[in-house]
Amino acid sequence: MTTTDFPRSGSVNADSVLDGLDPEQRQVATTLDGPVCVLAGAGTGKTRAITHRIAYGVHSGAYVPNRVLAVTFTARAAGEMRTRLRDLGVAGVQARTFHAAALRQLQFFWPQSIGGTLPNLVEHKAPLIADACNRLRLQADRARIRDLSAEVEWTKVMLVDPDDYVKVATATGRGEPGGLDLPTVARVVRTYEDVKTDRAVIDFEDVLLLTAGILDERPDVAATVREQYRHFVVDEYQDVSPLQQRLLDLWLGERQDVCVVGDASQTIYSFAGATPEHLLDFPQRHPGSKVVRLVRDYRSTPEVVGLANSVLSLATGLHARARLELIAQRPSGPPPTFTAYDDDVAEAAGVAARIAAEVRAGRSAKDIAVLFRTNGQSQALESALADAGVGYVVRGGERFFSRKEVRDAIVLLRGQARSALPGHDLGVETRAVLSSAGWAEKAPSAGGATRERWESLQALVLLADELAEKRPGSGLADLVDELVERSQAQHAPTVDGVTLASFHAAKGLEWDVVFLVGVSEGLLPISFAETPEDVEEERRLLYVGITRAREGIHLSWASARTPGGRASRKPSRFLDPVRPQAAPAGRRAGTAPGTQKAQGPMTCRVCGQPLSAAVDRKLRRHADCPASYDEAVFEKLRGWRSATAKADGVPAYVVFTDATLVAICEAMPTTTAALSRITGVGPAKLEKYGDDVLGVLAS
Repeated sequence: MTTTDFPRSGSVNADSVLDGLDPEQRQVATTLDGPVCVLAGAGTGKTRAITHRIAYGVHSGAYVPNRVLAVTFTARAAGEMRTRLRDLGVAGVQARTFHAAALRQLQFFWPQSIGGTLPNLVEHKAPLIADACNRLRLQADRARIRDLSAEVEWTKVMLVDPDDYVKVATATGRGEPGGLDLPTVARVVRTYEDVKTDRAVIDFEDVLLLTAGILDERPDVAATVREQYRHFVVDEYQDVSPLQQRLLDLWLGERQDVCVVGDASQTIYSFAGATPEHLLDFPQRHPGSKVVRLVRDYRSTPEVVGLANSVLSLATGLHARARLELIAQRPSGPPPTFTAYDDDVAEAAGVAARIAAEVRAGRSAKDIAVLFRTNGQSQALESALADAGVGYVVRGGERFFSRKEVRDAIVLLRGQARSALPGHDLGVETRAVLSSAGWAEKAPSAGGATRERWESLQALVLLADELAEKRPGSGLADLVDELVERSQAQHAPTVDGVTLASFHAAKGLEWDVVFLVGVSEGLLPISFAETPEDVEEERRLLYVGITRAREGIHLSWASARTPGGRASRKPSRFLDPVRPQAAPAGRRAGTAPGTQKAQGPMTCRVCGQPLSAAVDRKLRRHADCPASYDEAVFEKLRGWRSATAKADGVPAYVVFTDATLVAICEAMPTTTAALSRITGVGPAKLEKYGDDVLGVLAS
């Protein structure tokens, strides 16, 4: 069983919950009492470990579901945790973000503690900051308002009183936010609070502050909350701010029933008040706590893990003492590649071309991501992918459930669900309903809005298939309920397009192939990272980017910003210990040290040039070099794959990608040993499909 598999809910009991867990994950799951600190590296199955811990506690009778509060940092993570718990046969556990949990308590206790109606919650600070600047006769353009909004948020999460702001900001090197001196910023902070009072509104940080204040000042309210929630789990604990830690302490009181999970090497939100000190000091603050380290990486190949370990090996400061040396559990894969381009436009075009080759070879676009340091780098990549005919999704753009086609589709599904008869195939019914909304089996050839609309509807179709597989017997009403829950949690289904995202936005996600672009001085580390602490956070950003990849990781940089511009950029200092001394320009690249590849770079058996792309190495030739296989054999394999995929209820590429089928045709193996040497035919697939494939080839 892999780290993403779990028992079906119909057969779940306490013992089955532990099936498939490795020794360390099992230790987490079975340590139900007292303080527990889980140091979990990237890809080590931390979400699996803590959800199985909760499920084991419930099924063994140690936990009452509605007395467990699991706290996450994103609504998406909370939604995923609820889904996993439901599939483990556990309902009623509260999995929420800090803000959602606090807001729920604040709404309930405000009338009896403060009286009256809770003030309205504003989503954006910008209008209030602009009003505060107006009152102080300060000019306020968009950039200044953005910077001052961030500074106001920082003062709140760091529990800094406006009267102490200048002293604390000076000591911590806050510079001049918005280009203003610190005393002026302090006046803006105070005036911002006056503006909120005049408008009778509160902001997101106030939700935490007010909840903490009520719990601190009203022992009766605190006792009620502590009676309700007996066991706490906190995910991504390295990102906890002082304000969030204060609230957690008040929730706990004198009790020790808390399990925290985190990785100091993935602390990338220091600008928002996140600090790993709470994680690193947990054993000292909770004497007798159990510390478990998860270091078995199930996500990435040894090559990706080796690169990540190497980049982090030179880390310094507070985080260095908590660095986890990951141990890859997957079979070997392609080596990392390092490519230099002349300029940003050439880099975007080169990356788009490699992605297009991957997609043509059978790789699903949704399994590929391009990550960058700043959102401004996205534009060139969007244009290049559009020119290459590759669909893409910009993470952080319009929310999935806010799209008109998605809202209209949910209305149609809800209407049909009222008259749907039980026992019908959910996937077939969903396709029939969405056909009236413009969905078709085949993706449109057009790009732009037409393609994006189809991809949104296709995501709903695939979600229906996933729901039918995980919970047999589900109908349209169950699909609508799932969509409503996901909409509330902003847990969008996967859209079939290449993901474009910043390093920060990619946190917590993963893809088969990841391209990291702009890995150069000035971008990574960013030019305004001046202190050693700032530079180390940039190193951790790169580490987070690398560890998003399951199989292929490609790093690149451009010497100039624009075509014909001065070639003043240099590769990032973080690559010095891992990249070849002279990465070639353009298409090909070399192998990083530590990838456990004793032989030289693999070369194309047609043209003799080095192979770097994962799909090229799988074929043992460049995708654009002439093939040498029997088309009839290839078509027979495709026919077998189609029938097998249909019987298994999975997409065809899950059985084998086109690239793997081509590699099989070109190698024409006659034994399982020979078949196993083909990239893409791992042990599980060899056991499941090996005899069938050899039978097709023999015929």
